[in-house]
Amino acid sequence: MPDIIHDNTTGGLYLVPTPIGNLGDFTVRAVEALKNADIICAEDTRRARILFDRYGIRCKPHSYRDQNAVRMAPKIVAWIREGKKVAIVSDAGTPGISDPGYRAARAVIDAGLPLEVLPGPTAVIPALILSGLGVSRFTFEGYLPVKKGRQGRLKELAEENRTIILFEAPHRLIKSLGQLSENMGHDREAAVVRELTKIHEEVRRGSLGELYEYYSSTTPKGEIVIVLEGLEAYRKRIKALKRTNE
Repeated sequence: MPDIIHDNTTGGLYLVPTPIGNLGDFTVRAVEALKNADIICAEDTRRARILFDRYGIRCKPHSYRDQNAVRMAPKIVAWIREGKKVAIVSDAGTPGISDPGYRAARAVIDAGLPLEVLPGPTAVIPALILSGLGVSRFTFEGYLPVKKGRQGRLKELAEENRTIILFEAPHRLIKSLGQLSENMGHDREAAVVRELTKIHEEVRRGSLGELYEYYSSTTPKGEIVIVLEGLEAYRKRIKALKRTNE
């Protein structure tokens, strides 16, 4: 079996995906990478310790989050230059996707130091497939801007031909569904995928109008992914419906 860490004699940065819900989704390679790390940086050290206790990972994690990412990036580079193996884990999923992991990765790349990204859990692909919408062409848009640039992004998405994947916070879901419906059409097909891999996993499919109506009277909880029908598929579907009804 090949070495889990690409070189046990030199330092490097390792981005290690963590389960998005079910702790059983942690890979053997991820466990070994963290056990072999000299330093681990975690977005939420308390959540990280729950996972570490489950898998016997003894290294005490350092805090690495949006608020201190700029300050921590040079420290990570310095540790690696000292020959240390530094691992980064996010709250859930792959570091660098809608979290500050990309800042450290960019700093390490710019410094010409080793970077390794392990494959593993992500909410993007399961949500896309569960939605039942087109999978041949899709785009991941992360979170919508909260204020500045929000309307411009909504208008851009209305013209996007590919299937669209968004992350959203529970307290902003109703607002986002309403604005997406206004910009993309109440009959645009979509899916809200909630709490992936957890005990209360839920997939709700329908038009944007139907989803907005449902969640207006049902308070959503947990991690949420919105998947939206692209403009090209929407136009084809509407055209086919018109032909059927003629």
